[in-house]
Amino acid sequence: MKLSGQCTKGKSCDTFCPTGPWLVTSDEIDDPQNLLMKLDLKGERMQTGKTSMMIFSVAEIIGHLSYLITLFPGELISSGTPPSVGYAQKSELRYLRERDVLDLWIEGLGQQMETISRDF
Repeated sequence: MKLSGQCTKGKSCDTFCPTGPWLVTSDEIDDPQNLLMKLDLKGERMQTGKTSMMIFSVAEIIGHLSYLITLFPGELISSGTPPSVGYAQKSELRYLRERDVLDLWIEGLGQQMETISRDF
């Protein structure tokens, strides 16, 4: 069986889309459409962006999804990625490899460091 597209694989496989160790509630964020995001790969800045760059706002995404499905407290919604995704690099394609270390940060949400556990 062939998985379709990078976006499906990028967030859906076991060990992908790490979260936690806690969730931030909506009352802790003044404006979800104005958060800075950064991602480093092995110490090199790969992505920087702001939630204001999103194609659809957080409110639009929640509104659309809640029209289609029942959302419960604590549900996670994957909404996309900042500019400069590795597979879209024009100068040099970059894919994650086993033992690569990712350090990601979103303003108001916190920082997380992950080590890639295997090649795909």
